[in-house]
Amino acid sequence: MFSIDQILAIAFTLFAVIDIVGSIPVLVSLKEKLGHIDAGKATLASGFLMVLFLLVGEQFLRLFSVDVHSFAVAGSIVIFVIGLEMILGLELFKSGQDVKSGSIVPIAFPMIAGSGTLTTIMSLKANFGEYNILAGIVLNLLIVFVVLKSLNYIERLLGKAGLMVLRKFFGVILLAIAVKIFKSNINL
Repeated sequence: MFSIDQILAIAFTLFAVIDIVGSIPVLVSLKEKLGHIDAGKATLASGFLMVLFLLVGEQFLRLFSVDVHSFAVAGSIVIFVIGLEMILGLELFKSGQDVKSGSIVPIAFPMIAGSGTLTTIMSLKANFGEYNILAGIVLNLLIVFVVLKSLNYIERLLGKAGLMVLRKFFGVILLAIAVKIFKSNINL
């Protein structure tokens, strides 16, 4: 049923794909724009999406006649826009009237439980048991929650100049990730 080796392999794979530590500059930027990030709500929404895709991901996409590659391309475009915002200092993603929804879009989806994460979860089903994947998801959600809860502390630790440098650097990294996801999922 449960295998520590499988759980660790799944947890490390998801940790690399989610890249919550690398997303800190983006999260701090969004927190400044939105005023507040509800760590609990973002973690729960991310967890819900991950478990949903574990159980019925492929069927759900098929219901809308969307294949995994199209889903990944759409997610890459959202990630690309967030990267542009970070580099250029523009606000392309408008938070709208309801700042509370910012914890869900774009933080829970597509940043944490984005196309890469959801596609990875569906792919892991080919080699690992669902209980082990679920355990790997839970471990990653704990890390996500701790990072989101610690954003104020991390922001103070790095300071304005440190955050600006990280924001620009990770903006370029996000653009590169978006291009890679786009390129690997588009059929030209």
